[in-house]
Amino acid sequence: RNIVKVGDPILAKTSRKVEKFDDRLAQLLDDMRETMYQANGVGLAAVQVGILRRAIVIDCGDGYIELVNPEIISSEGEQFEEEGCLSLPGQVGVTCRPMTVRVKAQDRNGKWCIYKGEALKARCFCHEIEHLDGHLFIEHTDRLMTEEELQEFIRQQEESED
Repeated sequence: RNIVKVGDPILAKTSRKVEKFDDRLAQLLDDMRETMYQANGVGLAAVQVGILRRAIVIDCGDGYIELVNPEIISSEGEQFEEEGCLSLPGQVGVTCRPMTVRVKAQDRNGKWCIYKGEALKARCFCHEIEHLDGHLFIEHTDRLMTEEELQEFIRQQEESED
């Protein structure tokens, strides 16, 4: 599917709760997974493919997850990291997000599960769930970074880890 880009008014709308756990939902989730991987993303919300339903897919490198009707039930700590979005290609900014997040969500069959995310996965949960409420990561950053600023930020982060 095509990814909706910033400027499209659908990105500012609130997504509706998923009520039917059927073949249409399964197809949407399958399409979202394929679209996310094709775009080299780590997360994608249904609204980003033009569907106003509360569904997201995530893969931060430790396995694929589908979350239907997700809600954050707790968060702890904070992290300042670079963040981008498939709907804002090439745009990156530093955001403050929780370091750890717990999320309650349903799977494609309607079964409730609880997921814990730390670091990148916590940031991804927050980012994608915010899409469902019509918000973008740029609301959490003072400004977008140039490529040079991004490279310097990454270099400094790597040095602080040593």
